[in-house]
Amino acid sequence: MEKLKKEIRLAVNVDHFATLRQARQSTEPDPILVALLAEQAGASGIVTHLRGDRRHIQERDLRLLREVVKTKLNLEMATTEEMKKIALKVKPDVVSLVPERPEELTTEGGLDVLRHQKQLTSFIPTLKRRGIRVSIFVDPVEDQIKACRQVGVDLIEINTGKYAELRPGSSRDKALIMIKQAATLAAELGLEVHAGHGLDYHNIHPIVAIPEIEELSIGFAIVARAAVVGVEKAVRDMLEQLRRV
Repeated sequence: MEKLKKEIRLAVNVDHFATLRQARQSTEPDPILVALLAEQAGASGIVTHLRGDRRHIQERDLRLLREVVKTKLNLEMATTEEMKKIALKVKPDVVSLVPERPEELTTEGGLDVLRHQKQLTSFIPTLKRRGIRVSIFVDPVEDQIKACRQVGVDLIEINTGKYAELRPGSSRDKALIMIKQAATLAAELGLEVHAGHGLDYHNIHPIVAIPEIEELSIGFAIVARAAVVGVEKAVRDMLEQLRRV
């Protein structure tokens, strides 16, 4: 019998369900209900990004998510004092620090940890003292990975966006190698390794095969499929893909 591979965890990002809701200034679809359905379908965590412009998730959503999520609530946010105060009040299980620009369609790249090292060194301890784990969304670049360890986090999420946007071929192969090398380095430094951005039902398998990666954060692909087949089936379909490797 073939030896079973490790089972990688799936964290579902519910932001774009709120995007649909906000497009009509309506009450549906409700990201809170989506989170419950995702957990019921087997998700190991719920991810949400409270942006400064509140384009999708609202503070009320975040408060309600904290009340109902039973697995793990991961709050993506910028490194601002406003967001720190909200995080300290809501107390998600994990805070993921991400770069944020008002004009971007979605998060465009990893946080430049080297550039913001001094700020991060003072920003992170306050969250950790309240029992909140802190992660950094980071590009698969050696110096950036090392800097994550230096600023005091024990968890990172590697940005898979460049890999995900490329078609199969040598360029995508090179992007995949960079992710593999980053994951290996991070694990050697004692960091827990997650990954995400742009992953879907078709390009996910080479990422799942990287042994150091313990969890994937996936949002838009699940949202898009859920619009056709429903939330629970979309989550279960993704979990099936995770288990095929």
